Amino acid sequence: MTNRSPSLTQSGAELCCTPITDAALSDAEAADLAPVLAALGDPVRLRLLSIVAAEGEVCSCNLEGPLAKSQPTISHHTRVLAEAGLIVSEKRGKWTWWRVAPGRLAMLRTVLGGS
Repeated sequence: MTNRSPSLTQSGAELCCTPITDAALSDAEAADLAPVLAALGDPVRLRLLSIVAAEGEVCSCNLEGPLAKSQPTISHHTRVLAEAGLIVSEKRGKWTWWRVAPGRLAMLRTVLGGS
């Protein structure tokens, strides 16, 4: 079995280098990856992440229309994605701006066997 060093972490600071198709996940790696995949298991969050990724940076105020959701609902979904380490925020005045966490999508692509 292939050694999976460096290990996958919630923050995405360390990137797992071996795809799951090449070596089995350890218990710790599976526990770290599960919340990320769970966050993406909701259609609204998956769309939200795709909007942020496509735009590069998006204000929370500009997500209500495309998602057809209220601001409190958008806040809930952005919080879940942020806790999973998929997006990061920057407060500007009363609004929060979101962007994809650096390297996080690349880590997911690698872990899931993409290039």
